[in-house]
Amino acid sequence: MSRIQLALNVDDIDTAVDFYSTLFDTPPAKRRPGYANFAVENPPVKLVLFENPEATGTLNHVGVERTSMDEVQAEADRLEGAGLTLDVEGDVVCCYARQDKHWVTGPDGQRWENYVVLADAHPELEGKTNADLAALDCAGATSGSGCC
Repeated sequence: MSRIQLALNVDDIDTAVDFYSTLFDTPPAKRRPGYANFAVENPPVKLVLFENPEATGTLNHVGVERTSMDEVQAEADRLEGAGLTLDVEGDVVCCYARQDKHWVTGPDGQRWENYVVLADAHPELEGKTNADLAALDCAGATSGSGCC
């Protein structure tokens, strides 16, 4: 099932996870330091939270999670055929997952991604917080694996 992705910047990841777990009556599908995502069935949405106190309350990005690389490619072909320019990223680690994707920029500067998740990344960080990493003195261990 394809679904809209909504990625938000939040001040405190734990408070946001509690709120959105209650709001959508579903626990996060993935938790990493400063990051959580929810695969909400009703309404079908992929909600992604980034702990980013400097940008609290702002949209991080939007996207459409696809079920296959064929769907991502079909969208790429359709959008390019309509004259839009794509920023293609193949087999990248983003949002703690290996993904194939492309980005397109809307008329007001908003970036949309079409993507498919190929595999999980850094599952050993599930449920950990930035404070946990600082206590382990390994905060740099996830460099480049956060996201988008």
